[in-house]
Order: sequence, then structure tokens, then C-alpha cells
Amino acid sequence: MPQPTEYYSRLKGRSAIVTGAGTHGDGVGTGRAIAMLLAAEGAHVALVDRDGDCVEETRRRIEAAGGKAFSLVGDVTANADCRHFVEQTVATTGRLDILVNNVGISDPVALDAADESGWTRVIDVNLKSAMLMIRHAVPAMKAAGGGSIVNISSIAGMRAHGSIAYGPSKAAMAQLAAEIAVMHGRDGIRANTVAPGHIMTPHAMHVLPQGLRTLRRAIGPLGVEGDAWDIARAVAFLASDDARFITGVLLPVDGGVTQIGPIPAHFLAEAEITATDQVMEGKM
Repeated sequence: MPQPTEYYSRLKGRSAIVTGAGTHGDGVGTGRAIAMLLAAEGAHVALVDRDGDCVEETRRRIEAAGGKAFSLVGDVTANADCRHFVEQTVATTGRLDILVNNVGISDPVALDAADESGWTRVIDVNLKSAMLMIRHAVPAMKAAGGGSIVNISSIAGMRAHGSIAYGPSKAAMAQLAAEIAVMHGRDGIRANTVAPGHIMTPHAMHVLPQGLRTLRRAIGPLGVEGDAWDIARAVAFLASDDARFITGVLLPVDGGVTQIGPIPAHFLAEAEITATDQVMEGKM
């Protein structure tokens, strides 16, 4: 999906924090796309990342498009930094309405590689960071009359994907949002989770072999990959008043891949790859 070109000011006057808002290189990863779209919809966005150069590039893009954003560099696994991010956002914008917990790492993968330090790092970055940000965000949101929290999970938290720490941490992010939805609904705070799947980002482009990209396109009901803008659109919806009666939801944004069974997925992939091979043979 190309970058959106039409916006509807759904978030005009709102203040937002997006963690993991930088992207390495010139591409647009999930955090950058979310931040850019929230700003285009009218939000004043605090861009949180540990890499100052990457997050500054996101800020430059937002401001070049006429949006409002500022950078906050630090560690979302540190309680003091998370408090600082919220305090600075309120000091700069006067309020906090939206929090998007987007950071995530995936190592270690195998059980025999999952020493205590590796496991703890994944849980801290993916889950603890979301809890800390939410803990400091909730009082600010209550003071503003309510708010919307969106956790960025993964379909790896819904179906086993062969990663010993990543999947459990992402599953827990969804449950964390559900608990917050129940605990703070009366405070006017909604909490939901977006689970990306088969999304092509600059990072994925570097780590996924072409054969795997072909296969995952083939097994999906839509037959295409998603991209960061697909995730950003879902987040903008959940952050807006369009979703005022939606809370505690886990929304897969995956082209339907979590709904297809292994046998139909096999036949879809077999048919598509066979057709591709035949086309390539005809060109030779």
C-alpha cells in the first residue's frame, strides 16, 4: 500500500506517544508509518526511540509534511525514562491522549539458545516496556478525560512461529491491553492490540530470503504482503473516535493468514508457485 494521501483530521488537537518511532535507513518501518499517519491526522506526536538519528528522520518527515512532532531519546525498558517520556509529552503538548507501544525484538529463537539474559531482554523490550509506558500514561490520560492505548503485537502471539521468547511476549502484550481495557474503561481509556502478520518492512526486507517472501504471499488468502502503512491505518482507526466503542480487541492485520488452515494454504501455495514457475519457463 502506498503512503496515504488523504487525511480526515480525526486526531486534531490530540497528543500521542509512539515508541520505536525510528526506522534505520530511508525506508518506512511500522513505527515511522504510525507516527507519520497520526501526525497527518492532526495529532502532536512524541517520537520515542533509542536511536536519535533514526527518530530525527521521522520528525523531519512529519514536519516537512506540515505535521507536529518532537523527539525523545531513551530506553523504554527503564522506568525513569518512561516517566520522562510521558512527563515531557504533557509538558510540551499539555495532555496525553494516545499511546502506541510499538517496540519489539525477536531473539533468542531456539530453546537451547534461550539463556536467562536473552529471554529477559525480549520480555523487557516487548512487554515490560509496554507496562511501564502504560503505567505512566494512564494518569495523564485520566487527567485529559480519557485516551486510547494501542499495543503492537504480532500474529506470532496468536499462532506458534518457532520463536521461544518473541511469541509469548507478544501474546502477553494482547492480554495486557485487555486487562487495561477492563481496569480503566471507566476512566475513559480504551486499550486494544494490533497483530501484524506478513508485513514487509525495511527490516524484514533485509532478513527474509526471497523464497520465504514468495511462500508467505502464496499462502495468504489475499495473495499479497502487507506493509507498514496497513498497520498505521489500523492504529489510526483504533486511536480515533471512530473506534470509541471498541476496547479490549485483538485485531490481526495479516491478509487473513491466521484464518486459513494448513491444507488450503498448501494448495494455494502449490498452485501459485507452479503458475509462477510456468511463467518463468515460458520466458526462458
